[in-house]
Amino acid sequence: MPYVNTIERLGIEKGEKLGIEKGRQEAVHRVLESKRSAARKLIARTEMDDQMIADIEELPVEEVEKLRAEIQH
Repeated sequence: MPYVNTIERLGIEKGEKLGIEKGRQEAVHRVLESKRSAARKLIARTEMDDQMIADIEELPVEEVEKLRAEIQH
């Protein structure tokens, strides 16, 4: 294994931590987008009210109301 000095090792560790955090943020974003997509489908294809959709998709009611308003325009 090549020699890595302390500064380089600290840089590598910092980069790894930043990469892990970015990966977590992207995963959270994908999950939220998936929930929004499912909520849009429920709004379009069912007669469920906003509270029920929010409960099913684990989204705030305000988010479902916003999605419904976007669909209706």
